[in-house]
Amino acid sequence: MSIQNNQIDSDTSQMEQWLSQIPDTEKVKNFVSGPGISRLELKFDIKKLRAALEIITESTEYVGEDVKKGHGAIPLTRRPGTSQFSDNDISGRYWLRKDEKYIEEQVEEVVDETVFSELVPDFIGTYFEQVHKELTARFTIGRMRILSKAQHCCNHWHRDPEPRLHIPIVSNPGSLFIVNNHCTHLPADGSVYFTDTRGYHAAVNGGFYDRVHIVATLPM
Repeated sequence: MSIQNNQIDSDTSQMEQWLSQIPDTEKVKNFVSGPGISRLELKFDIKKLRAALEIITESTEYVGEDVKKGHGAIPLTRRPGTSQFSDNDISGRYWLRKDEKYIEEQVEEVVDETVFSELVPDFIGTYFEQVHKELTARFTIGRMRILSKAQHCCNHWHRDPEPRLHIPIVSNPGSLFIVNNHCTHLPADGSVYFTDTRGYHAAVNGGFYDRVHIVATLPM
């Protein structure tokens, strides 16, 4: 594309170059690894994951203080012998910069991830038990939750004390994960993704359907 103008400088030359490049609209539907986000070799059966989710959500409600805003959680692990979860258990410590001062603030209390070692009994015998066994055989796992995000919904731009594993169960092309400056789609095909959420990150569901992931914390 040629720009008709009277003034020629570095900006007009750069604009000529930008306008001549056609954006890649195909790659965005795939996973693209980058700093802070990678795909593991381990993979689960997506049909079994979705079948287990359907059975569980028939009798179990999503919880959390932001559930009415489209952010819901179903805890899969717990402190041994306990049955109650506080809002802090669902969320936990994180940091963010709220305003134009750009000053980092600490939010909520620290959760001891190492004590969430027991699978919630409701999930024994389900495919989620198999997922838990496979993960804990390889890694030290803390809280393991099913997290939902409604359509046209985004969480805070924040950082956590530890990295996380994500296993998408339900997704859509508008569901994106951003770690620092890297943004990518995480397809729901049974893959397991390492996300270094010690860096600033956010999950964005810009699609027309809810997004549901298993999220497992990797205690530091």
